[in-house]
Amino acid sequence: MTAGIEGYERGIQLFIESCQTLDFHVVCKDFIEHLPPKGGSILDAGSGVGQNAAALDSLGFNVTAIEPMPEFMNAARCSYHKTSVTWLEGSLPYLRCLGSSAQKYDFVLIEGVWHHLSEMEKGQAAARISEVTKKHGKCAISLRNGPAGLGTRVYSTDPEQTIKLFKNNGFECIFKILDQDSILPHKENVKWSRIVLQKQ
Repeated sequence: MTAGIEGYERGIQLFIESCQTLDFHVVCKDFIEHLPPKGGSILDAGSGVGQNAAALDSLGFNVTAIEPMPEFMNAARCSYHKTSVTWLEGSLPYLRCLGSSAQKYDFVLIEGVWHHLSEMEKGQAAARISEVTKKHGKCAISLRNGPAGLGTRVYSTDPEQTIKLFKNNGFECIFKILDQDSILPHKENVKWSRIVLQKQ
């Protein structure tokens, strides 16, 4: 089992139902102005049950979605079978499912995932994301801090450390917003920061 999905097996159906009610335009509202032109390629790394990938597909992007948990991936494929999303089972930090393909992406979305990576894995993930991002492409990351939820493998996240990590891998921070409240109920102790980084 991929370490980052520890705990999610306790409430698979509840998680699926909860996530598929979330609106991409609300959850990722800070990222929308940074999306590439219509037709651009987007990688959703850690796509969960697929709601963000499906929303991006509906906006006219070419989307590849990667998710390590088979139950979530199966739910995404079933719920959004009419989309053109490419669904792949895999995970950060290495995204091995992409292989050594020369394909690079205009935009990489990492939503609700970064806090499941250890410090070493964060470094490995930043390097891999740099490899699969086009020059001048962007990476948008949501950074969660607070008590563990369903997922029990949780690490603290720091916006400045994350920005520095990506700077060392050829990115510049072009957007940062800190300490936003969770949009979910009963998450008063959870705060989110969001950053957008551009490959130089």
